[in-house]
Amino acid sequence: MTSTRNDEAEIRGILDDAAKALYAKDAGAMVAHYAEDIVVANLAPPLWNEGFEGRNKVVIERWFDTWIGPINLEFRDVHVEVSGNLACAYGVCHMSGTKRDGEQPDLWTRVTHCFRKEYGEWKIVHLHDSVPFYMDGSYRAATDLKP
Repeated sequence: MTSTRNDEAEIRGILDDAAKALYAKDAGAMVAHYAEDIVVANLAPPLWNEGFEGRNKVVIERWFDTWIGPINLEFRDVHVEVSGNLACAYGVCHMSGTKRDGEQPDLWTRVTHCFRKEYGEWKIVHLHDSVPFYMDGSYRAATDLKP
């Protein structure tokens, strides 16, 4: 894949927008860069949501309501590849904050965003977050890993 500086900068800007939207708990801003036919495979069940369900602001706002204050998100080691009207960005992501029940999640996930250029604008067509799990028979999520 090849990359142009402008396309890569636009895509990195979209990732920055996502972190700012999560921090502000702004569902509208969260989905602003989503394509109509997005497929979202994030940490919560089900395995994935497509189209409207993948960008359903009501569901996102309900999740935001489970947090007190901002939700911190940091992308690290992000690689961006662009080829024509398709691009992908992948790396790791650190999320932290305080839940209403007092829990303080502080975890690193693997994240991949796939983009398609639509009418001159990059849109996220696939978003995938994952946490590895221990293969020792416990199948426990490996939320203690750090880069």
